[in-house]
Amino acid sequence: MNRETTPGARAGTRVLAAALLLAALATGCGKAGTPPPKGPQPSALPSYQVQDASSITGSPTLDAARSRGHLVVGAKEDQPYLGQKNPATGEYSGFDIEIAKMVGASLGFPPNKIQFKTIASANRETALQNGQVDYYVGTYTINDNRKKLVGFAGPYFVAGQSLLVRKNDNSIHGPQDLNGKKVCSAAGSTPYQRIQSKYPKAKLIGYDTYSACVDNLITNQVDAVTTDNAILLGYAAKVPDELKVVGPLFSTEPYGIGVPKNDTVLRLALDDALQQHEQNGDWKKAFEATLGLSGETAPNPPQIDRY
Repeated sequence: MNRETTPGARAGTRVLAAALLLAALATGCGKAGTPPPKGPQPSALPSYQVQDASSITGSPTLDAARSRGHLVVGAKEDQPYLGQKNPATGEYSGFDIEIAKMVGASLGFPPNKIQFKTIASANRETALQNGQVDYYVGTYTINDNRKKLVGFAGPYFVAGQSLLVRKNDNSIHGPQDLNGKKVCSAAGSTPYQRIQSKYPKAKLIGYDTYSACVDNLITNQVDAVTTDNAILLGYAAKVPDELKVVGPLFSTEPYGIGVPKNDTVLRLALDDALQQHEQNGDWKKAFEATLGLSGETAPNPPQIDRY
C-alpha cells in the first residue's frame, strides 16, 4: 500500500478504537456482533484465601460488618481497570477492586460477602465518617489534610501525573515536550491546573470527563491526555494497540485505603493485610491482570506507612 492511502486507514482504525472504548464505558449495550475491547479474563484474576480474623477485635467498623454479614466498600465505577462497574451485571472490576477483595479476605470476608458502593470523590470523607462504607478503595491519595478527617492504610500504589498519547506518536516523552501541543484533562482538576501553571505553552483543553479526552485523543483531535498514570494505564489497557503512557511521573500520589478516622484497629489490620498480599504475590498478580494489560510492568509495591 502506498503512503497516500494509509492516513485514511489509520483514521478508520482510530474511529473504530474510539467506538469500542466508548461502548465499553457507556451505560448502554453495543451493537450485536461488535468485538469487545481487550480486557482481563476472569481466569487471570487471582483468588484470595479467606482467613480466620476472629483475633482482630476492638474495631467498631469490623464489628458492624460482622453483624450485618458483609462488608460495604466504597469505590469508583468509571475508571477502566481500576474501578469500573459493568452496567449490565452490576459487577465491579479493576485493580482497586482486587485490592479491596484481597484485604477483605484477610478480614474474613470472601468476595461474595463484599458489597461495593459507588461514592464520588467529593463524598468520600463523609461516607467514611457516617458509616456508609467500611473502607474506601478508589484512587484515594493520602495527604495531611485528609488525615485530619479519615484514616489511611497503605499506600498500596504510588501514582503520579503522566501523559497518555497515541501509540505511534514519538514526539512526546514528557511534559517538557508539550509546547504547542493540545493537551486534554478534566477541567478544573489538579492535573489540569498543574499543566496550566507549570507548562503554559501547552494548548490546554478541558472536558468534564477523562473519557471525552481519550475519545478526542484516539480521533486525533488532541495530542495528549493527562492525569494520574494509574488512570491513564487503565485507558491504555482498553486499546493497547492505539494508546500508550509515556514519560516520568511529575507528581506524587500515594493511594491508600480510607477508613474511619478513629478506627485504628481496622487501619492496622488493613496494613497487615496489604503487606501479606504483597509478599505472597497476590498484589503483583492483581496488577498484571488489570493495569498490566496496558503493557506496563508491575512496579514494586510502596512501603506501607504505619502511623
